[in-house]
Amino acid sequence: MIESRELTKKFGNVTAVNSVSFDVKEGELFAFLGPNGAGKTTTIKMLSGLLIPTSGAAFIDGVSVIDNPVEAKKRIGFVPDQPNVYDKLTLREFLDFVISIYRVDRKKAQETAEEYLEIFDLADRQDELLEGYSHGMRQKANIIAALIHEPKVMFLDEPTVGLDPRSARLIKDILRKLTAEGRTIFMSTHILEIAEEMADRVGIINKGSLKFIGTVEELRKAQGKDGSLEDLFLELTASEEDKELISQLRG
Repeated sequence: MIESRELTKKFGNVTAVNSVSFDVKEGELFAFLGPNGAGKTTTIKMLSGLLIPTSGAAFIDGVSVIDNPVEAKKRIGFVPDQPNVYDKLTLREFLDFVISIYRVDRKKAQETAEEYLEIFDLADRQDELLEGYSHGMRQKANIIAALIHEPKVMFLDEPTVGLDPRSARLIKDILRKLTAEGRTIFMSTHILEIAEEMADRVGIINKGSLKFIGTVEELRKAQGKDGSLEDLFLELTASEEDKELISQLRG
């Protein structure tokens, strides 16, 4: 469903993502992990058509993101790491705007929106300007907007950041429901417990290069040790100095 073929992105002399290749299957929840600055967001933006790669290719449901971006984006829902919204619109106006962009059946899309507005306790707030929304409310508005056209593929960049525990749990339940329906979820997160609990497979990127892709159990076998995903992740990505510091702090 998602294909990355030697995706590379350079910013001047800096290579942010270096020849990254992988596939994500239909109905899979894939967690994309890495330290800050590892290339996670850049990869997501290239896969979703928000950033043109320096080289390589990306496909969504067999459609080239580079050669046929409009068709590819029809299949995508995207939740960015920063919940940017149009402050001078109400939530109702914002969602109507999103529906018009995707050119989907308005009645069906509005029914989908109403369902998620109720789930996120925003039904009574949808006629308020978005500029008055908290960070968490903006995040929920973005999530509803990403789901409104029932996309085959969802990209979520740190979707639980800024959410209260109830809303974070709702997100996890919604993602499980979507994968059960055959949707494909590509999610980046720094909360490794969520990735270990939910993901069918994980991909780990560090300094722009893909270091591992597979199940957590396959990662344990590759590392030759048991342990939590957090321990395995740190073993794979931390510098020797960081590993020594972590060991000292743990006593």
